[in-house]
Amino acid sequence: MYIEFFLEEESAEGALKIILPKILSDDVNCTFHVSQGKHDLLKNLPTLLKGFNPPIADNRRIMVLIDEDREDCFQLKAQLEAIARAAGFVTKSSAPQEGDFQVVNQLAIEELEAWFFGNVEALRNAYPRVSRNAQYQDPDAIENGTSEALGRALRRYYPKRLPKTKVARKIAQHMELCRNTSRSFQVFVEGLKACVGESGLRKQ
Repeated sequence: MYIEFFLEEESAEGALKIILPKILSDDVNCTFHVSQGKHDLLKNLPTLLKGFNPPIADNRRIMVLIDEDREDCFQLKAQLEAIARAAGFVTKSSAPQEGDFQVVNQLAIEELEAWFFGNVEALRNAYPRVSRNAQYQDPDAIENGTSEALGRALRRYYPKRLPKTKVARKIAQHMELCRNTSRSFQVFVEGLKACVGESGLRKQ
């Protein structure tokens, strides 16, 4: 099984390279196509998808992961769905129940950093000086940007600029996926499992 990931930035690649082996079996091969930000991904995605000359093989899937960034999530998802259909693909959302699909479009709400707040123990294990008083009951609902919130939480470590890729890798190493309270992360895992089936999952 092969999964082609289309991502908007390097921090997503850094996190996924650590998270995915915790979920997927060694038989699943992942390739990452990283853009220079969200605008760049949306602009170039139609051409990138058409480069796969659909339909693709039955053992290959495409996953697009993009930050919601306080946009209308329904409109953003609809945009991704339209791009995939225009390129000749069937998406998971548009396929009939139990029907075949090639593309899964995923939103990180509102940003990838919400996934880290969804497993706050991983955040504190990676960065022990993070305040023990910080609570994140609904990480997808953190106001004024989860990236900015993470920067504030880690200000003792990075007072000037948050090295997003380094931070993503470090927190991802400690993540216990079954305990993550971010709904967008849970939906991502569900989409991943739909791509590979039971045989593509790592045995617990």
